[in-house]
Amino acid sequence: MPATTTAFRPLTVPPAELFQENLVHYTERENYFASRHRVVALVRLLVFGGAAAGAWALFSQGEVAAGFGVIGVAYLLFLGLVRWHTRVGYKREHQRLLAQLNRDELARLEGNLAGFDPGLRYLDAQHAYATDLDVFGSHSLFQLLNRSTSRLGQDWLAGWLLAPSPVAAVQERQQATAELAPDVAWQQEWQARARHYPRQESDPRGFAAWLRQPNFFEGKGWLLPLMALLPLAGVGSIVAALNGYGTWPLLVLLLTSALNARFGAIRAEYYQHATTMRDALRAAHDQLALFEAGQWQSPALRRLHRTLHDTGGVAAARLLEQLSGVAGWFSARQNPAVAGLLNTVLLWDLWGIWQLERWKRRLPEGLEPLLEAAAELDALVSLAAFRAANPTFVQPALTETPLTVVAEAMGHPLLFGGTGVRNDFRTEGAGQTVVVTGSNMAGKSTFLRTVGLNLVLAQAGGVVPAATFACGPAQVYTAMRTNDNLAESTSSFYAELKRLRLLLDLTTPEATANSLPVFYLLDEILKGTNSQDRHRGARALVHQLRQRAASGLISTHDLELAALEQELPEQVRNVSFNSFLNPDGTLHFDYRLTPGVCRSFNASQLMRLMGIVLSEE
Repeated sequence: MPATTTAFRPLTVPPAELFQENLVHYTERENYFASRHRVVALVRLLVFGGAAAGAWALFSQGEVAAGFGVIGVAYLLFLGLVRWHTRVGYKREHQRLLAQLNRDELARLEGNLAGFDPGLRYLDAQHAYATDLDVFGSHSLFQLLNRSTSRLGQDWLAGWLLAPSPVAAVQERQQATAELAPDVAWQQEWQARARHYPRQESDPRGFAAWLRQPNFFEGKGWLLPLMALLPLAGVGSIVAALNGYGTWPLLVLLLTSALNARFGAIRAEYYQHATTMRDALRAAHDQLALFEAGQWQSPALRRLHRTLHDTGGVAAARLLEQLSGVAGWFSARQNPAVAGLLNTVLLWDLWGIWQLERWKRRLPEGLEPLLEAAAELDALVSLAAFRAANPTFVQPALTETPLTVVAEAMGHPLLFGGTGVRNDFRTEGAGQTVVVTGSNMAGKSTFLRTVGLNLVLAQAGGVVPAATFACGPAQVYTAMRTNDNLAESTSSFYAELKRLRLLLDLTTPEATANSLPVFYLLDEILKGTNSQDRHRGARALVHQLRQRAASGLISTHDLELAALEQELPEQVRNVSFNSFLNPDGTLHFDYRLTPGVCRSFNASQLMRLMGIVLSEE
């Protein structure tokens, strides 16, 4: 079980080394169980062949009783071998899944994110920051973080990334992930258990809402006695027909067929809902059984543990096991011949409906609390695994003071392999604007995304790549990637103006009275117009924002905008990224954030390197 303290204990070996060792170990175990699986399959074949040969030999010698005895013993033995074969197959698959999880972790450490879910379903072009900061999509933060195995767990994680959470909620997540993170084996066991059941695409909330509909058996008091009598009569009629009483007793089966036809639509509805959710229910059961067996100390995990046990004396895992068993009852319909026989004789589907509605009475508050608790755990495991894989990242210190960002050696979470340069940064309080100037390709846009992504990570409950990081409540807002929209006849300049209009709307006193203050990141502000209008507009925007509950960074090539530091020394500060010319004529970028205005612009040199002959040459 994970540590019983909320203090984070880093791994004793580098994560890459641990994941590689795990990969080798689980691959060896997979091969071991694969060989056993083949052996058991061979034994099954031998038992079947031996029993068939023995029974044939006995029957041919007139030893009918002995022949049937051999068949009976062989049948029981064969059933045992089938169960053994299934268990060995599960263990083989489990080792394969664990090996794949470690392969995935190694890929993330190397920055190979292409094979992971990009979460495009959560992407909204109008969102305050998700598109500009690569929260979702190719090479995104979601791909880096997400280990969730359920649709709901992914929704929870995405929700944490899409909106800042209250400080108390974030601190709860930090404590929970600190408790979970040291035990990588537990995290991977949680994930592997669910991956045995791949059919989890359907949203379980729809199933939970469907369960709340009125019961089919309400107002049908006559139906249950009929369901008890007709199968007995049907079996009796078949026995009578086999014993020479003619076929007339089989007429009773017409009654069961009529009953099945009368309720055909409801039977199909229950089958559809139950079978589409069975894998999700089995996965949730297996995961919650693992969680319920633990002893937890952090407030969030203790709260979830109570939720999963406050279910009328039966633990959530047990309830979900029962429900998945009922859902499995309807799987007989996947074989039309078997389903036809079972329904014609035993009214199989109707009994399945009765079992499902009987189960509903055990959970009067519905299935939603259990599903949401499992989903929250699933999302916490994602944050814990990310924390375990990055022991050099720091847990952000959270302050109640809004619009605070104080970081030392802060890096970009989506730059891997030590390629990113880390910088210190500090801003506190409302009305503060940091003007970032710099030459082309020097790192201005990347730095704005670095600040924004780390704020998103911190307010979701994750660790960040920094030596120290402190932040206060803020709503991140960006205007960085504004593109033409031909369908709306919108130019990129007008699209940027719309983003800035929304920023002004978000920072009005009326808006911020009921929401968080805004931390804005504006890249190459008003780049779609001439330099004079750009300067006038940017200057006016800074003057407006400094009077509101907002602070942030603006990157620009406009050196005149940097003059605001002298005009508003208490509220505007200049920082810059610079480039340097090497002796061979190439450019060098150190990506270091330095105080003051950039004085080394490189557009001319870049054009020369591209082969453009400037007029002065």
